[in-house]
Amino acid sequence: MNKLPSKFLLLFFTIFCFSTSKASKVNTSIVKVDYNKLSEEFLSCVKEKGNTEDIRKELAELSLEDLENGLVTHEQKLAFWLNIYNGYIQVILSEKPDLYEDRSTFFKMEQIPIAGSILSFEKIEHGIIRKSQWPLGLGYVRKWFPGKIERKLRIKKRDYRIHFALNCGAKDCPPVAIYTAGRLNEQLNAGTKLFLKSMSNYNEELKTVSVTSLFSWFRGDFGGKSGTKKILKENNIISTTKDVEIIYKNYDWSLYLNNFITL
Repeated sequence: MNKLPSKFLLLFFTIFCFSTSKASKVNTSIVKVDYNKLSEEFLSCVKEKGNTEDIRKELAELSLEDLENGLVTHEQKLAFWLNIYNGYIQVILSEKPDLYEDRSTFFKMEQIPIAGSILSFEKIEHGIIRKSQWPLGLGYVRKWFPGKIERKLRIKKRDYRIHFALNCGAKDCPPVAIYTAGRLNEQLNAGTKLFLKSMSNYNEELKTVSVTSLFSWFRGDFGGKSGTKKILKENNIISTTKDVEIIYKNYDWSLYLNNFITL
C-alpha cells in the first residue's frame, strides 16, 4: 500500500521537472525586442561615432511581421522611422559624401536594409512617414497603389512636424534628435519651435515673413498658406495671420553632417 503512492509521486515529479525544463527553454528562446530602443541605440551610436554594424545587421535581419507587431502605436512607428532615417543619412553620407552631388538619385536609391527589404530614403519619408504621399504632389496627392511594406509599416496619420525633425544632410535641414515614443509629442513640439525660430524672419511693419522652403514643398501637409500662417502664429513667429505675406527662402543644400540636438 505504501509503494503505490511513492511510484506516483516519482512519476509526477519526473513529468513536472521535464515540463518545467522544456517550458523554460522555450520561454528563454523567445526574446521580445524593443525596436524603438534599438532605433535609439542606433542613432546614439551614430552620434558618438561608434560602430553601428551589429545594429544595422540586426535591423536588416528582422522579419516584416516582427517589425509590424513590434511597432503598434502611431508614436512607436513615427519615433522609430525618424531615428532610422536620420541615422542612415549620417552613416551613408559620412562614408560616401560624393553621393550627395546627385541628390535626386541619392534619395531614390534603395540602400537601407530593413526587415528583409532594401528601402530608399524616399520610401521611408514619403511612403511610411508621410503615409503614402506622392513625392511630387506637394502634400495633396496620395499614391494610388502603395506597396506592401508601406501599408504595413506606415504611420496612422500625417503630422506636419516631421518636416522639422527629418534631417536630409543639408545645412538648412533641422538638427538631429533621438526620438522616443513616450516623449514624441513633446519633442516634436520643441523641435518645431526651435527650428521655426531659427529659420524665420518676420517684418511686422511690412507684414512679411520669410520662412523655410519646406512650407512650399509640402504645402498640403501644412494646410496650405492659411495653415502655414496658423502654425507660425501658434509658434510665436508672427503676431497675426491677417494680411501677412509669406516669402519662401532659398534652401541651402550644402552638405552638413553631425548636426545633433537634445530635445
